[in-house]
Amino acid sequence: MKRLAKVPKSFIGAVWQTLTDPQFFELMLIAASVLLTGTWFYHQAEGWSILDSFYFSVTTLTTVGFGDLAPTSDISKFFTAFYILTGVGILLGFVNAVATHAKEKSPLDRFFNRKH
Repeated sequence: MKRLAKVPKSFIGAVWQTLTDPQFFELMLIAASVLLTGTWFYHQAEGWSILDSFYFSVTTLTTVGFGDLAPTSDISKFFTAFYILTGVGILLGFVNAVATHAKEKSPLDRFFNRKH
């Protein structure tokens, strides 16, 4: 059980190490920019709170889409279609970079005593 408790600390350490990779850092900034753009747009266009706008942006780009919030104006619907087409690819690129780096330097390898 003690070993399992060390996994979050190791994971945070691995994420911290990835920030030194310029390509990863650029992808992170682009992904954050896309989420912030969506958050700002929905806050302005739909009048949602910042939290609701961020929540909708994340659930939309991760293709979860719970359906509890939905754009109501034509401009918001148009933006959402464009946002999905561009944002999903950007977010997947970021997730792929995280997964690739995690696979190369996985803290779970130490937990499960695996060797590369």
